[in-house]
Amino acid sequence: GSKAQLANIRAAKAVADIIRTTLGPKSMLKMLLDPMGGIVLTNDGNAILREIDVKHPAAKSMIELSRTQDEEVGDGTTSVIILAGELMAVAEPFITQKIHPIQIVGAYYRALEHALKSAEDIAKDVNIEDKEAIAEIIHSCIGTKFSSRWGDLVVNLAVNAVKTVYINNGGKIEVDTKRYAKIEKIPGGDLEDCTVLNGVMFNKDVTHPKMRRYIENPRVLLLDCPLEYKKGESQTNVEMMKEEDFTTMLKLEEEEVERLCSNIMKFNPDVVITEKGVSDLAQHYLMKQNISVIRRIRKTDNNRVARVTGATIVNRPEEIQESDVGTKCHKFEIKKIGDEYFTFMEDCEEPKACSILLRGASKDVLNEIERNMHDAMAVARNIIIDPKLVPGGGATEMHVSKELRKIGQTIEGIQSQPFQAVAEAMEVIPRTLAQNCGCSVVRIVTDLRARHAQESEESAYFGIEGNSGEIKDMKECKVWEPLAVKRQTFKTAIESACMLLRIDDVVSGLSTKKGGGKPSSGVPQLEE
Repeated sequence: GSKAQLANIRAAKAVADIIRTTLGPKSMLKMLLDPMGGIVLTNDGNAILREIDVKHPAAKSMIELSRTQDEEVGDGTTSVIILAGELMAVAEPFITQKIHPIQIVGAYYRALEHALKSAEDIAKDVNIEDKEAIAEIIHSCIGTKFSSRWGDLVVNLAVNAVKTVYINNGGKIEVDTKRYAKIEKIPGGDLEDCTVLNGVMFNKDVTHPKMRRYIENPRVLLLDCPLEYKKGESQTNVEMMKEEDFTTMLKLEEEEVERLCSNIMKFNPDVVITEKGVSDLAQHYLMKQNISVIRRIRKTDNNRVARVTGATIVNRPEEIQESDVGTKCHKFEIKKIGDEYFTFMEDCEEPKACSILLRGASKDVLNEIERNMHDAMAVARNIIIDPKLVPGGGATEMHVSKELRKIGQTIEGIQSQPFQAVAEAMEVIPRTLAQNCGCSVVRIVTDLRARHAQESEESAYFGIEGNSGEIKDMKECKVWEPLAVKRQTFKTAIESACMLLRIDDVVSGLSTKKGGGKPSSGVPQLEE
């Protein structure tokens, strides 16, 4: 029994150690070779663990954690793993002392409730309309990332993007960054050129070189049907008696296309964008009317264009109404960037979708900035949905740890020790921060603990300023984190530690390979 548990604890610790150095502003990057032989440069906990190939079941379960964290709140992927690893590590002595895992787990869950409560006690509210405040928070999230070198660049991008897609339907708040804030990466150019467009862009050119490339105040029409004659669903055989029949058929096809086009032309659009194909003939008709056509655009892009221009996506040309034509976009233009043509639709009135244009020296840099953007947008989204903040820099963890210690002294019986152990484990975040700054860990953490022990208003806000490694008041450093992220971190870490501690045996379901020197009997082998 305890053998499997100790093995699991070792595995969890190993996973945590991999990404321990990527926490905090002085974090290191990891270089990963993925199976395809490509390179990933990153310090985003989730991105690292995604690429790692792990055999041990307990370690696999740890890796899932950072993925959940990334999908739920987008930030804190590194902290959650480190915390879970530490929670497992502090349970080791109890298992060797033969305390039943259920007791440990029970204590952990109790600790979780108190931890969430004490984190909420020091949370402060934030005003969503205040851009400065939101920027500060994103700053502390991005501060640990690679792109912090460019200061406010990524922060402003994220704030603008989230502000754009933010919709408040009478109290129901919807921030869909996944669908409506598209990140377009184009290698080349300078990092300063990154912008959030006041509109959208996509990687397409007009179908015919003679069409207009620059239109002001275009009338935009979005379709998702092909502008070509209909082919039969099934195979059709046509018998022809006279030679005129063939010409008649061709003529019918042409008329069909002409009818489609005339339906479109009635509304006098300047730009027609369709998700499907456009035949040469239709192109010809539309060109005569001086309409620019863009074909085979992605469905997702089309949705974004719809949000920006105020057009409705129409499924059949016969059913177009005046209200379906979008006029909110004031500039349609096609630019050549690098090697390809991109269509920009800019200067929109109140766009509800946007594209974030990232430029950078190499693909690796771009990918890393994209990951950071993703985190930043997630943080901005969390704040808008749940506008509460807690101090960063290990201050929250330290405060929670102090509270848990206090409560732990009042608990009777076996559970008091594991309960105190959670308090111990919480300190791993400030400790790791101090380690990564390269300052004397013991002194700083003891000092921090002493400051938190003073029962004053201010004491809860002391944390480690990650760049200098000194202890400062987080209010002044403006290092804040969304409460949603912390809450999720605590929950995920403690619950997963509990789950792994309750495993008492790992039995392999795979039959052992023949000729491995072991008898391949029907008995499943135990994993060490």
